[in-house]
Order: sequence, then structure tokens, then C-alpha cells
Amino acid sequence: MTGPTVPDDTGTPGPDAAVPAHRGDFLAEQRAMARAAAVVDRSHRGVLAVAGDDRLTWLHLLLTQHVSELPDGAGTEALVLDVNGRVLHHAVVTHVGGTVWLDTEPGDAPVLLDYLEKMRFWSEVEPRDATDELAVLTVVGPDTPAVLDRMGAAVPAPAYASAALPGGGLVRRMPWPGTDAVDLLVPRADKDAWLARLTAAGARPAGTMAFEALRVEALAPRLHVDTDGRTIPHEVGWIPSAVHLAKGCYRGQETVARVANLGRPPRRMVLLHLDAGDEELPVPGDPVFRDGRAVGRVGSVAQHHELGPVALALVKRSVPVDAELVAGVDQRAAPARIDPDSVPPDDGRPPPGRAAQLRGGLRR
Repeated sequence: MTGPTVPDDTGTPGPDAAVPAHRGDFLAEQRAMARAAAVVDRSHRGVLAVAGDDRLTWLHLLLTQHVSELPDGAGTEALVLDVNGRVLHHAVVTHVGGTVWLDTEPGDAPVLLDYLEKMRFWSEVEPRDATDELAVLTVVGPDTPAVLDRMGAAVPAPAYASAALPGGGLVRRMPWPGTDAVDLLVPRADKDAWLARLTAAGARPAGTMAFEALRVEALAPRLHVDTDGRTIPHEVGWIPSAVHLAKGCYRGQETVARVANLGRPPRRMVLLHLDAGDEELPVPGDPVFRDGRAVGRVGSVAQHHELGPVALALVKRSVPVDAELVAGVDQRAAPARIDPDSVPPDDGRPPPGRAAQLRGGLRR
């Protein structure tokens, strides 16, 4: 079964519609990810390649992450922002064999490539769309090292570390969506053969529904689903995983620095527990209400094998953790409560820049 349709009221196909949503029992597939190992076809993701002598220093000027000295076999996550610091692109970045690979949300690769091409100027770089070359498969679960070992490969360490695969492609350690998660970027022509080999090595076939449920549990945001046109990195936890606060020289850096040093982001991403039972669940983009007033928006929604119906949501920072909320509208409206463990503790201290201002005022 391919990915679900209708993420909103328009009937627009969901972002995962091109790949299987499940392989028969998405809850059992989640349990396999939590207790053993399962493999998910994520080959709808876009892949870009950047070669050339200036690849690292050039990307360093365009991305939010510090990549100018990224060693071979290392990786990270990174963003591209607009001039106001709002998130336009998210990519997982991997440096292997003299090439930087960036894999992105489905459909985003051509737009990101167009931006990179416009920024080439005189740099010695060769960006290209490699989506037709490599396909992303993901193995999740504590038995992942054993699965790869049976195939003559190993799980790199630490997070985002990578290594070349025999026959082409690479394997990359990921810190989410669960224990011992790895991405394999394999030759697209050999994708089905890789899936068969991984299954034969002990990984249960699974779909995106199981993967997404564990991603939601891990509080890992997804561009276009957990973000909107106003989202800045601080709101969804992309600092420091995708943003390096000590570097500048990229578009939108002023907003990032100002919020980090002088203020707090206006919204924060939280995990919602939905009291929906077997009823229809909210969908991404639905409002979140408190006392009849909209205080946020729903992002990713999932049925978790242990937590039940859950969702990520962007809500106003002023919303109390113990607030009684309603997520969704009409038949999709469900009572919701914030998981307190999804909200970082507030120690009451002002941001670093504001603290310095206050100290300066006291001295005067």
C-alpha cells in the first residue's frame, strides 16, 4: 500500500504517497523497529550531489551548519533560510569520497538545486540532482548492527558518520527515529535487490506510517509538515542539530542570532497526546485551540504502538504545559494535552544577549 492521501481538506496527496505506507500491520512494524529491526523504503526523498574543490567552503557560506572542515565520512543536518530567517530547506548532509550528498524532502531537490546553481559564481563546484542515482532506505531497531553485519557492512559511529558501501552508495548513522537507525543511500537501479537482501538479513519490511510514528516520538521535525511559512529554526528544535550558532555568513543569520541571544521564539514544538479513540484524527495544518481561541497548528499525526494517537504541534510559547487543548476541527476535533517531557525546562534565566544587556544596565 502506498502512502496515505488527504493530509488536509484539499485531498492533496501526502508527501509519502509514492512509497508504501505499511506492509500489512503498521503497529507490528513499529514494534519491530523498537525491539528488533525493520527496513523502510524512503526512495521518494530527493538527493543532491556537490563535487568540486570548493564544495565545503562554498556550502559553508550557504547553509546554517558549520561544514567548511567537515571530514570525509562525517555528516550533519543543515538548513537554508530566507532573508528573515524562515526555514526554506532542510537536508541531511554527508561528505563521502570527495562529494557532499544532501538528501531532502520529496520534491524539494530541484528547487534547492536551482538556488545552489544561482550561487555558484566563480566557485569550483559541481552541484547536480542525483535523485536518479541514489535511493534512500532506512533500517531502524536494536538489531540493525546485526542486519548490516550479515551483509558485510557495519554501522558507522557516531551520529551522522558514514561509509561507502560495496558496489556504490553509502551507509549513514542517524540519531533518530529510534535506536540504531541507519540510512542507506543505494544505487537506485539496485533498490529492490537491497530491500530483498536487508529482509533476508533479518529486517522486517515496514512502511512510512511506522517510521513516522517513531519520528514523532523522537520529536524530530519534518519540513512542510511540522513547519509553516513563518517557522524559524528555534521553534522546532533545529538548534543545534541543524544550526551552528557560532558561524555567520549565511542568509537569515541575523534573525537566528537575535533570537538566540536576545529573545525567545514566539512558538515551540510540542508532543500532543490526542484523546481521539477510534475517531478521525486531526491532519497537518489543522488549528490547535485553547478556550476556543487558536493557539497553534497541528503538524505530524501518528498512531503510536504504545502512546496511542499523538501529534507534533507548533503552539504559542505562552500556552501552559498543563493547558486543556483541542486539536483539529469538525469531525477531526480531539481533546489534546501537551506531553511535559516534550517541553525543555525553563530555568528562568534570560537569553545570553539579554543577560549581558541587563548586566550593562546595572553597571551604568
